[in-house]
Amino acid sequence: MGSMIEFKRNGQQVGAYLATPTGAGPAPAVIVIQEWWGLNEHIKNVAERYAREGYVALVPDLYHGKVTADPNEAGKLMAALNRDEAVRDLLGAIQHLKATKEVRGDRIGVTGFCMGGSYALLLPCRTKEIRAAAPYYGEIPDEAALRSLACPILYVYGDADFWITKDEVKRLQTSLKKLGKAGEVKIYPGAPHAFFNDTRKDVYRQKEAQDAWRRTLDFFAKYLKS
Repeated sequence: MGSMIEFKRNGQQVGAYLATPTGAGPAPAVIVIQEWWGLNEHIKNVAERYAREGYVALVPDLYHGKVTADPNEAGKLMAALNRDEAVRDLLGAIQHLKATKEVRGDRIGVTGFCMGGSYALLLPCRTKEIRAAAPYYGEIPDEAALRSLACPILYVYGDADFWITKDEVKRLQTSLKKLGKAGEVKIYPGAPHAFFNDTRKDVYRQKEAQDAWRRTLDFFAKYLKS
């Protein structure tokens, strides 16, 4: 269902995993952003799940070929990632999708997990070309950045998260309300960080992950398929 491709960003080649739905297009698209492990089989599988739901799913390779299963190495890769360069790669992904005839260019969403969740919330603060964003347990931008949030969001969080604090999530809820931004924060009691990742039996929570998936599909259907 999916394959590796390359797209150009300011003259540079960026690798990505592309999964496409069956049937006649054009279709809405979802940019799926990797966890700190890199573009691994799990995140490819998530893209394929979106394709089966009728979306063109694109996973930009923010680490440009590097993948790891070691948390220490993953931390180093994430720390070495230049945020502005990563955002430029994601902006390039948007332009690639808009230029693809199989994609509805006005119906592009974004989701991401862990590190990818951070970028999935940051990206619609940097561009108005994202129509809906579903970040999972990512870092919260400051209020100045959230002022530029240009689309509805569904922020997914487990309150046993060791990385994103409850106070940060409360700040997001407060900022969305204060700034008049459309958004929902779904909190799963007792769910740990990365609870959606079904390849990690130490943190995976099937019930919560399935509910989050259903909610995210409903959310994207509302804003990307209508």
